[in-house]
Formats: sequence, structure tokens, C-alpha cells
Amino acid sequence: MKEPKRYLANARETLKKSPIEDNVYLDVKYVKSACGIAYLGIIEAINSYLIGRGLSERELPRKFEEYQKALKKFGGVHNGKLLRQFNVIYHELHIAGYYHGELRSTNIVKDALKNAGEFIGRLSVK
Repeated sequence: MKEPKRYLANARETLKKSPIEDNVYLDVKYVKSACGIAYLGIIEAINSYLIGRGLSERELPRKFEEYQKALKKFGGVHNGKLLRQFNVIYHELHIAGYYHGELRSTNIVKDALKNAGEFIGRLSVK
């Protein structure tokens, strides 16, 4: 899981480019970029996890819903925890952070990246 962690490190470096005032990122471009990079790291982690579970690269999911199904099928021994955490990450990092550019609070963005790191850690232990 070296590559997903590298994505997260790149996301954190990208965030450092944005000025901060009163715990708010002032340049949304860097926040959006960081969220997008971190989400790609999540996708890389899931892909590696699924390949480790026997899927070929051709069988890997291509859409959010397909990732949900794959996590439900291959991560089920964790009582849906991986799926729930992935859903939160998807909505926070990909939708709110990257797609809509709604995240500005340094605490919220840092917590979202921390959650992404924990998710990657869970997958790498399996």
C-alpha cells in the first residue's frame, strides 16, 4: 500500500500551498486538488485490496456503486465498516471537497485526510 500513502502525502503537500486565515483555507483550488488526490489514493488502496482478494485488473470496479458492491462482498467480514467508511470518504473528499469545492475549514479537511489514512491502513492490514 505504498502508492495510496504516497497519494495522501501529495494531498497534504498540496494543501500547504493554500494560505490559511482563522483556520480557513483561502485558496479553494488547492483544497479541491488535495481532496481529489486523496480520493484517488483511496481508489488505489481499494484496487490493491481487491487484487489481493483475487480480482484481476479487468474485474476492478469503475464506478462508485461498483466499489460499494465490491467492498460489501469482499470486506463483509468487517460488518460493513469498510463500506461505511468508504461512503463517508466518498461524500466528504470526492463530492464536498473535490467536486463541489465546499470544504474550507482546516479542521474538517485535515480530519477527512486522517479518515482516508485510517481507511488505507485498514485495507493494508487485511
